[in-house]
Amino acid sequence: MPSVPRVEADDKRVDLQVENAFEGDHAAAKAIDAQRAASREHSLSPLAAFKAYKKAICWSVLVSMVIVMESYDTILVVSFFAYPTFQQQFGDKLANGSYSVPPQWQSAMSLGASVGIIIGIFLNGQIIDRFGTKRILLASLFVLTGFIGIVFAATSRGMFLAGQILCGIPWGTMNVIAPAYAIETAPLALRHYGPSFVNLCWVIGHIIGAGVLTGLVGDKTVWGWKIPLALQWVFPVPLFAAILFAPESPWWLVRRGRHDEALKSVKRLADSTVDHDEVVALIDHTVKLEREMNFGSSYLDCFKGVDLRRTEIAVVCWCAQTFVGFSIQGYQTYFFTQAGMASSDSFKLTLGTYSIAFVGTALAMPLQQRFDRKSIWMAGICCMLPVMLAVGIMACMTQTKALQWAQGCILLVWFFCYGWSVGPLPYVICSEIGSAQLRQKTIAIARGSYYITQIVNTVAAPYILNPTAANLKGKAGFIPTGLMVLLLAWSFFRLPETKGRNFEELDIMFAKKVPARKFKSYVIQAEEEFGVDAKVSAH
Repeated sequence: MPSVPRVEADDKRVDLQVENAFEGDHAAAKAIDAQRAASREHSLSPLAAFKAYKKAICWSVLVSMVIVMESYDTILVVSFFAYPTFQQQFGDKLANGSYSVPPQWQSAMSLGASVGIIIGIFLNGQIIDRFGTKRILLASLFVLTGFIGIVFAATSRGMFLAGQILCGIPWGTMNVIAPAYAIETAPLALRHYGPSFVNLCWVIGHIIGAGVLTGLVGDKTVWGWKIPLALQWVFPVPLFAAILFAPESPWWLVRRGRHDEALKSVKRLADSTVDHDEVVALIDHTVKLEREMNFGSSYLDCFKGVDLRRTEIAVVCWCAQTFVGFSIQGYQTYFFTQAGMASSDSFKLTLGTYSIAFVGTALAMPLQQRFDRKSIWMAGICCMLPVMLAVGIMACMTQTKALQWAQGCILLVWFFCYGWSVGPLPYVICSEIGSAQLRQKTIAIARGSYYITQIVNTVAAPYILNPTAANLKGKAGFIPTGLMVLLLAWSFFRLPETKGRNFEELDIMFAKKVPARKFKSYVIQAEEEFGVDAKVSAH
């Protein structure tokens, strides 16, 4: 892993200087522990980190699996609109004898879960500081089990919509917790793996959903769409039982002043080769430093001073997931159907897109180990832009079956590029960009903003693609093409490089208002991290 420029100091010399100046001072001893932990965190190789923190990796993977549930349901709803038995149950009969769910109900039923998720996301930001990660996860899994029954038993469009909104609330809380827990339990060398795996869980959920739908698309009974919904009950019970034994985030425990419990948590996350006391000391030092810098802890503080800049970065990065595939991503099954493909072929091609995305997301982890986050981000957008442009151009030609398949196949390239760039990187960037005190709330605002853009996409896409509305079909590719041009311009000037920086260093650079283009090369002096010079006002 490339080293970050910093002033190196001999550990023994620094220890002696500090000990001589603050002999017998407990605070000085803690500062020494924090400094040692920071130095060792930078020197820890990925392989050594994997060995030392293998228990943390296992717990992070387990918590991240809750995202599979949300992802699985998301693909079900939008794909049901191209599913014959669902259309017959909830759609209106057309003049040619077929059934179709009206565009306004397509939008409402698709965004129902998103509305609930937004509620859950911002609710989580309010209650996480009080109850912590573990208790909120357990409560969310418990209530979700009951809410799934409402969707399964739905006999009307209104009942189905209500069930989706209610299910969305616990999904929303999980949306914030999973990436935050992943990044708070991992060492610096592995910080990108956990959030990237959260994105991989999203892809896994889509693959499972697409596979189930492909297998049942020929079922002409009501069970053709009920069985996929019933399979949601497979997740909550085993996850509840496992998370019951998971360690709480040590960062949350330190913020609550429960240092002894934080130490126990760190011992459950890392093996004996790690100095657990030093790890807790570094967490405590970072939390105290943020308080001295006047970083706030409320939603309002996310929009003040340097925290506004951090919020902007998180919001734009996560909303970019919607912008780069606006009106097509998430609606590809419906898009393929409207382009003239048979329902069975559309589901098979959709399953292919998610499989390709899985490969791309898996590739993202070693890529982030080797290359800078910003470089991968901009390279991904540069690769996706001409693909969407090509889809739009082909749609302007005389349509043939070969051309329809060409549009579908070229979208596979887009999904691959998305998988290793804009797909996983927001989970990493948005999880690490906020301060420790505002991390959950920064993620909540960014993820909530993403779902707001998804609602816009959900409302607009049926009208853009539906044959009774705009009927743009492949021409819809011109929309994300334009949005990606704007994203490239923003990314060049506003997106900082965060790779290799611990949370304390990020706090200092944001407090000093270091320009985005200088983040990679900025040298942090030792006294900035552990001296009075670090006490820069954030507001």
